[in-house]
Amino acid sequence: MLTESEPVSEMRAKQMNPVVLAFVGDAVYTLLVREKLALSSGEKTGALNKKASDFVSAHGQSNLMEKIMPLLTEEETEIYRRGRNAKKPTKSKNASVGEYVRSTGFEAVIGFLYLTGQTERIRQLFFLNRP
Repeated sequence: MLTESEPVSEMRAKQMNPVVLAFVGDAVYTLLVREKLALSSGEKTGALNKKASDFVSAHGQSNLMEKIMPLLTEEETEIYRRGRNAKKPTKSKNASVGEYVRSTGFEAVIGFLYLTGQTERIRQLFFLNRP
């Protein structure tokens, strides 16, 4: 996975605002979905974008979170809760409040794992819901 810098310590990542972790996690998850779709399909970008949006939407991320929740470590569960409960600067236009908060928690976990260099763990969780 592409990284700009060395992984940060888990302590530093845990001290970060969970919405910032979600900001990073959203980008990482979107890239994973797009990479998987691009490599597994010969479709044009319009069709790929439509498929990608099904996975990276609050609804899609909330559904994936329900599947992987029992597999999360104690630490990942705590990051998820912090992301889910964090005050968000925006509201979702196309998802319920529950879906939106679950997706933010999901993104926070992905952001935490990415920033701490746990990319293999991201792939383990991601491939439970292959696009």
